[in-house]
Amino acid sequence: MGVTSMRATARPRNPLGAALAELGWLRSLTSADHVVVESASAGRTVTYGELRRIACRWAALLDDLDVARGETVGLAVRDPVDFSLVFVGAISAGRMVAPLDPHAPDAELAATCARTAPTIVVSDRGAPEGVASEWVTMPAGAFCLAGTRSVLPAQRPRPGTGGVILSTSGTTGVPKVIRLDEAQLLHTAGAVASHLELSPADRAYNSLPLFHINAQVVGLLATLVSGSTIVLDDRFHRRGFWAAAARHRCTWINAVPAILARLAVLEETETVPEGIRFARSASAPLPVPVLERFEAATGIPVVETYGMTEAASQIAANPLHGPRKPGSVGLPVGAEVRVVADGRDHDAVGRVEIRGPGVIRSYASAGYEDRVDAEGWLETGDLGYVDDDGYLFLVGRADDVINRGGEKIYPKDVEDVVLGTPGVAAAAVVGWDHDVFGRVPVAYIVAHGVCGDGDRRSAELLVGRVQERCDRLLSRPKRPVAYHVVGHLPQGATGKVRRRALAGVAPIYSLLLR
Repeated sequence: MGVTSMRATARPRNPLGAALAELGWLRSLTSADHVVVESASAGRTVTYGELRRIACRWAALLDDLDVARGETVGLAVRDPVDFSLVFVGAISAGRMVAPLDPHAPDAELAATCARTAPTIVVSDRGAPEGVASEWVTMPAGAFCLAGTRSVLPAQRPRPGTGGVILSTSGTTGVPKVIRLDEAQLLHTAGAVASHLELSPADRAYNSLPLFHINAQVVGLLATLVSGSTIVLDDRFHRRGFWAAAARHRCTWINAVPAILARLAVLEETETVPEGIRFARSASAPLPVPVLERFEAATGIPVVETYGMTEAASQIAANPLHGPRKPGSVGLPVGAEVRVVADGRDHDAVGRVEIRGPGVIRSYASAGYEDRVDAEGWLETGDLGYVDDDGYLFLVGRADDVINRGGEKIYPKDVEDVVLGTPGVAAAAVVGWDHDVFGRVPVAYIVAHGVCGDGDRRSAELLVGRVQERCDRLLSRPKRPVAYHVVGHLPQGATGKVRRRALAGVAPIYSLLLR
């Protein structure tokens, strides 16, 4: 058994350690008039001074609602600026926050509430059936608590006891409940801010959902730690994206591979604004062809990263300066990483394990006690290897590996070849049951400009090109036995492909091979 370990390469930058209330207090003293949150569409802005006053008002309101320190406040808020106000206010007041998808169907929302057990839920939508928690519905604009008087405490705030409690999406199995305290959140936010060299002059563009850990820590909390500004959009809007980035003078983009893939194809009238230092990619593996197309089209470097909810988001990232290796998630940042492989070769594929100040020591839900060992190493469920320079490369999830007659096939290897075919917009490879080999690879493809049955001929020609490329570049066991052109790949809120749902997508065209 071989173990390759890597330690963190960046020291977190958080001027006050573990308390979000203290951080807001400091910013209100030094940068009261500096904008911290800005709406991408509604023209709303909130300064650091206003944010602290609003946070103090939320503390008073939660006291009035008999929500004790350490208890959980659910957030099902659609407006991203309103969400950020309650999120910061509740955590600063020593409460746990359970971010909820405000657009989820009633049954899904009720199930998430049952897992996270909030005392109350604050929302700008009506209460769904089946939720046991008290539901507090507030009209748009009321989240800043305008007209509510409060006196700002003169003394330094007491240490924080707040944090977040989240339920994973379940795209890779049964949903898990994860609890992260302020110290873990701000440790990782500090590591992100240091790694990206964020300063008060920076302005992030975030269209990722705030009920996920990435936007909460990499977007909102890293902004607070660095004293910079974040521009929040309600969702990703392809039309007008670059114009909005220019209008708001954004200096970096918080994105996922699905967003970068769409931005890589510029429209004739579009101009990429100057001043954008980088685009940060997270939440799912970034295919090398997508990275190359985006950088070639926009001239903006991509910083590919690796993170998970259990680590308060970021685990590793490519350097901002120096070698950025396409296909690699980079070097550890704010965490320790090791690869445990069966072989002793340095670059042998093995299980990726992590630990550090931002990493959980146990799950809040039962049934996962074996995922963290006595030394604090968390098994991520990812497979990868480390190259001679210490860069981490992920090859896929352990449960996504296709075992074809004893030979292990990693879907990412096949997907990168398929995506290298001109005309392919997105691709996913999964395993199908086979009488002889056990499991065999099957490719699902989304094509540029192909969206319905009327495009069957175009889809057929594209599959021919994809098959030719796979036959040329892949060994026989890795070649897909079927190609399906579909109108879309089912995805979660952050663009991660829901592989188990692919079988339910009706194909526009299929090629089945013997």
